[in-house]
Amino acid sequence: MITFKKLKKSYSKNIVLDIDLLEIPKGQAFGLVGNNGAGKTTLFSCLLDLIKPTKGEVVNNEIEVRKSEDWKKFSSAYLDESFLIGYLMPEEYFYFIAELRGVRKTELDNFLNQFEDLFNGEILGGKKYIRDLSKGNQKKVGIVAALIGSPSVVILDEPFANLDPTTQIRLKKIIKKLSAEKEVTVLISSHDLQDVTEVSERIVLLEKGKIVKDIKTSKKTLKELESYFNKE
Repeated sequence: MITFKKLKKSYSKNIVLDIDLLEIPKGQAFGLVGNNGAGKTTLFSCLLDLIKPTKGEVVNNEIEVRKSEDWKKFSSAYLDESFLIGYLMPEEYFYFIAELRGVRKTELDNFLNQFEDLFNGEILGGKKYIRDLSKGNQKKVGIVAALIGSPSVVILDEPFANLDPTTQIRLKKIIKKLSAEKEVTVLISSHDLQDVTEVSERIVLLEKGKIVKDIKTSKKTLKELESYFNKE
């Protein structure tokens, strides 16, 4: 279970995150939505210990992330291009991540084979550095790299942005399979309400750093979210 407790993050007098309690059970496909500045990326950054909260604690499977790095053994993420190494080719980057996570080359090769449709012949075997790939293909590299080593917690920020419709559909299948078949806790933030509704069992809506809705996904969820944002 992932727990955010009495969590606050502020810059000077500006409070960007204020969450009393948020618990995410193991194996849940969790969606996070909100307008720009709602605190979505800040929340994920606290979970990944990229920024330190002003107050409160973040616990990932009984490990407080500020006090130990043991959570890194079973957690992975892709938030943006800063997670990539632009001067490497995709294969080099995958092998680098695999080595960090103790995955052998033969295991990695077999792992990458299952993403042939997602890569669509544009990632492996090419001569482009990651920095020279399109934004969409960079995102593919980052997301697949985040799945190397069978993590039990995966955090993805705006995973569907810059992807063509076919790739979005394929990625949704991958995400659903992770939580349904492998009991991976998947946390996703997105501006696209339909995308996040399709892949999430539960959706939390943030506004100005606070939770204003916590919804178990159903056929009515998309309309409920659209109705909320139409009032803004």
